[in-house]
Amino acid sequence: MITLQTIKFLKDLKKHNSKEWFDANRSRYEIVKAEYLSFVTEVLEGMKLIDSSLGELQPKQCVFRINRDVRFSKNKEPYKTNFGASFSKGGKKVQCAGYYFHLEPGASFIGGGFWMPMGPELKKIRMEIDYNLDEFNTIINDKAFNKKFSTLNQEEKLSRPPQGYSIENPALELLKLKSFIVSTSVTDADLQQKNLVQVVLNHFKTMMPLIHFLNRAID
Repeated sequence: MITLQTIKFLKDLKKHNSKEWFDANRSRYEIVKAEYLSFVTEVLEGMKLIDSSLGELQPKQCVFRINRDVRFSKNKEPYKTNFGASFSKGGKKVQCAGYYFHLEPGASFIGGGFWMPMGPELKKIRMEIDYNLDEFNTIINDKAFNKKFSTLNQEEKLSRPPQGYSIENPALELLKLKSFIVSTSVTDADLQQKNLVQVVLNHFKTMMPLIHFLNRAID
């Protein structure tokens, strides 16, 4: 579970996103940071029991820094107002499909897949879907999958068929996708439930066939 003190800290940080405020509240940050790392550790330990590809992953390889990179951003606020954790076979710095947990008051979610793969990886994923459409459809049309995630995110999508694919291709709508991700929202009340780790693990387990399919494509 995530305690109210972590939720309150992130809310306060959103209101007072400055180095001065953060320095004055650094002791609070260290407490909630440790709490989130403990949560991530529990989730990772559970995932290692069901997904052997995560066997070498360490908790600190999963969590993201709270400092924002403002060099090329119009938003100069120095800190993120969320805690994120990526569980993938290469850690958060490796481009591959994986599981993700986002902690942000009022906007938390459980997600996973492959967000905006680069050109070579995207080409391989499209080819894998084209060659193995029945298998992919079985994964994304599974009852448990649909109950938890509904469908693949459709926001990043081409308006025309990708190069090399016909308009008659039965996988066309899937091939147009630029990302292959799923997610489900988590309320602030849900965050504070004692079964949160198990809920996250259940969702990750349900999306595991999707993760393995995508990673198989780029290996």
